[in-house]
Amino acid sequence: MSNIHILDHPLIHHKLSLIRNKDTETKLFRETVDELAALMAYEVTRDLPTKVVDVHTPIALTQGKVLAKEVVIVPILRAGLGMVAGIQNLIPTAKVGHIGLYRDEVTLEPHEYYLKVPPTIRDATVLLLDPMLATGGSVVAAIKALEKHGAKDIRFVGMVGCPEGVAKLHSFRPDIAIYLAALDQGLNEHSYIVPGLGDAGDRLYGTK
Repeated sequence: MSNIHILDHPLIHHKLSLIRNKDTETKLFRETVDELAALMAYEVTRDLPTKVVDVHTPIALTQGKVLAKEVVIVPILRAGLGMVAGIQNLIPTAKVGHIGLYRDEVTLEPHEYYLKVPPTIRDATVLLLDPMLATGGSVVAAIKALEKHGAKDIRFVGMVGCPEGVAKLHSFRPDIAIYLAALDQGLNEHSYIVPGLGDAGDRLYGTK
């Protein structure tokens, strides 16, 4: 599993501890997820391709570098929405797509109910966002949907994952890089990550 990146930084550890805490209320949880996503974005985008351009400073002509590819941010609804603003603040030119999935109560298989992405996704670097990489089923379904629309360069950005989810994603697409703030011990009988941080969507939006 060489294509997994567990981001090691004191500020990432600090903010992750805040969102793990069951006593962290909705406002602080939402703000911290936003901040954590921004911190992670520095590492996730470290190797984005650049191109050289001429830059006229107030003093002289020089050369600088700008991004050579468009970035498209695609959150998996609804929890992934909590990560968008933090990343978009760093990459304001990034376009944002959305994908909605629900899980069949009988088969437990994910089904797509909404997908809207920019047409430029074919040539872009796609950051697929979901705070949790649990069973991996939703992420795999999202990747399949994005690939049908032509996406080729996809990176998964989560906050907390587990070996089961990582294995599921790697068995499907071993070439897709996985970025996490933490890799936890595993899933419980309800498919929640242990120790995890609970239901990220409910904690972001105060729905439970």
